[in-house]
Amino acid sequence: MSAARPLTTLRTIAVVAALPVLLTACGYGSDSTDDGKKTAVAAGAKKLSADEVKIGYFPNLTHATALVGVQEGLFQKELGGTTIKTSTFNAGPSEIEALNAGSIDIGWIGPSPAINGYTKSKGKNLRIIGGSASGGVKLVVNPKKIKSLKDVKGKKIATPQLGNTQDVAFLNWIAQQGWKVDAESGKGDVSVVRTDNKITPDAYKSGSIDGAWVPEPTASKLVAEGGKVLLDESTLWPGKKFVITNIIVSQKFLKEHPDVVEAVLRGSVRTNEWINANPGEAKASANKALEKLSSKALPADVIDPAWKSIAFLDDPLASTLDAEARHAVTAGLLDKPDLKGIYDLAPLNKVLKAEGKGPIDAAGLGTE
Repeated sequence: MSAARPLTTLRTIAVVAALPVLLTACGYGSDSTDDGKKTAVAAGAKKLSADEVKIGYFPNLTHATALVGVQEGLFQKELGGTTIKTSTFNAGPSEIEALNAGSIDIGWIGPSPAINGYTKSKGKNLRIIGGSASGGVKLVVNPKKIKSLKDVKGKKIATPQLGNTQDVAFLNWIAQQGWKVDAESGKGDVSVVRTDNKITPDAYKSGSIDGAWVPEPTASKLVAEGGKVLLDESTLWPGKKFVITNIIVSQKFLKEHPDVVEAVLRGSVRTNEWINANPGEAKASANKALEKLSSKALPADVIDPAWKSIAFLDDPLASTLDAEARHAVTAGLLDKPDLKGIYDLAPLNKVLKAEGKGPIDAAGLGTE
């Protein structure tokens, strides 16, 4: 997409940047957990060009490739003597901040934060180097208050964060209904209430929201509390596929350590292959990883439906990221960006070729 005016950043980034950053030992306040944990390396394993690779991701099922790949040692196997240091995040902006600061090198993240980070740095900060997951986002409502899609008008619906992937999707859906909402304040024909996923179920139980447009496992947690799935976002996309999680890397790390990046991508491809071949074991592995991070495993009535709604894949579904950027422009959260070069899929396609798989296209947004 060509820029209609000088490249600018998401207004949400400006809002986030204006907030004071409370530094802790991990560097990013409550939005990040520096697990301080390095994976075990086999004796005699040969190091790649870096002693360590710092990987970031969310404690969400939509980031299960990272959860399972670390949990099962599938990434470490490919990295040999290069150790992994993990950090987990609750919001995309804090992960982008960590990538910018060099606190992480590679991260699993949603499309909107990736777009934000790319545009904010004027294309100099990150690259999307692979896909990870599609789907896993639903509009769940209180069935006593909302019985049909038209009943959403006038109600209070939560999204995880101003300008995040689900927030943009919901604002776009609202616009398609012909309703008006001020994107930044969330006020209008629908009240969009930005609420951290961790407290959304409690907000639902208390009646302070009437529903939520959220990723898994939050959506299934709401259903377990009596909510009803009114809409699965996948039904709004061609082929029912849209990007929910990508893999990003700092351009500096990609340039200096291409062998490490390739090893992580190979680990991701082989993790997705194992997840799809062993769904039951993979689900249990992801839940075990979540339990380690949150001290509480997900119950069966939450993880079972949540897991079924997510597809794990290597394709970053570039055309859907382009569409999501247009949705953000329509919502008034983004000035029309030039995303040419946001993808560098050469390392991924090298890995896929070695695995006997076909190449993936960047939908005109690649570096070449």
